[in-house]
Amino acid sequence: MLLVIDVSVMASWHFSDEFRVESHSLLDSLERQIRAVRVPGIWWFEIRQMLLKGERRRRATQLQTEQFLLFLRVLPIALVEDLDADAVLVLARRHQLSFYDAAYLELALRDNIALATLDQALARAAASEGVPLIAA
Repeated sequence: MLLVIDVSVMASWHFSDEFRVESHSLLDSLERQIRAVRVPGIWWFEIRQMLLKGERRRRATQLQTEQFLLFLRVLPIALVEDLDADAVLVLARRHQLSFYDAAYLELALRDNIALATLDQALARAAASEGVPLIAA
């Protein structure tokens, strides 16, 4: 089963203070290859930004960041580079989202697949657009 997962969910996999049972259940399904993930091309930049912020706030060490990045590489995550930037911009404007968050929504809409997010604004936008949400 394919789905889109945003960085907010992945942060809960890495930072202990953001631990959520639902997010880790989702991670378990990825590790067992039950699910596969599609993410927009900006994902590698966004995930690294989140990890770098965590280091700067002393929530993780550089070694923990490097280990997490290696871990992510073995998960069934497919990078999608051919997003419709105009459609992303329309969604960002319509739902008051960042361009980055709207990219996840556009991908889920275009591929007609579910979205997992902990971001409330993105979840509301997805629900408004009829995108199925996965509890994370």
